[in-house]
Amino acid sequence: METDDVTVVVATRNRGDRLLETFPHHRARTILVDNGSDEPLPDLAGPSTVVRLGENRGAAARNVGVELARTPYVAFADDDSYWTPGSLARAAGLLRRHPRAALLAARVQVGPDAREDPVSAQMAAAPLGTPPGAAGPSILGFLACSIIVRRDAFLAVGGFEPRLFVYGEEALLAMDLATAGHELSYVDDLVVRHFPRPGGRDNGARARIEARNRVLTAMLRRPLGVAARELGAALVTNPRGAADAVRQVGWARRHRRPLPPPVETDLRRLWTTRTAKNAPVDNPRH
Repeated sequence: METDDVTVVVATRNRGDRLLETFPHHRARTILVDNGSDEPLPDLAGPSTVVRLGENRGAAARNVGVELARTPYVAFADDDSYWTPGSLARAAGLLRRHPRAALLAARVQVGPDAREDPVSAQMAAAPLGTPPGAAGPSILGFLACSIIVRRDAFLAVGGFEPRLFVYGEEALLAMDLATAGHELSYVDDLVVRHFPRPGGRDNGARARIEARNRVLTAMLRRPLGVAARELGAALVTNPRGAADAVRQVGWARRHRRPLPPPVETDLRRLWTTRTAKNAPVDNPRH
């Protein structure tokens, strides 16, 4: 354990083999949230707590871990990722020195050859600049397995929205933290190793959920014109995902909270950057 100020929350489902590879690398107290697995969990050593959910809650399973944590900061990891030595302690120190910061995103190195994830390069380019005194460049998107959050700020905005389930759930959380007045920063000195395996995933189902979530997120927070644009794009690229979103228009209308102008302006700036470079920086999960 390199810090007592951070809890690592890991959500997993039916991937015990990956946990055996990554779990020993966690260097802080860890809460493992089993997302309704129908396979037994392996025996895992270390200072950890295991929570077994009776159902698959998607990204919202992480909320359970954050609620149980008793540290001021919580880092997320997937069952195929871990924070490199020293990164958690450095992140805790940065959050102590930057009280306005609610979220820090680390650099992600993918695979055994530690290739830089393109999302990290997009955030390092700092299209939104770096505010004076901030921990790093401002961001409005991230990969969930590579962030550390201030626990009270995360809980105050409700964490990950259960209705979005998985794939693209990060965008709404980023918007809500920024709306609450917090800084979200990319810090290149923090490093996460990620070892994804593409086999076994239903890419068609993922694309459908991603399309739905882009539309729903726009309906929940963006101007109606932006929501219409996202729906129109989804109707072309993934009509089934668009139809899934339309079926939830009533829910989205009841929970709609438009963004304040400064946050919307930053998102539009990111949209312009994405259009110019053909890179999805306003929601880098996609």
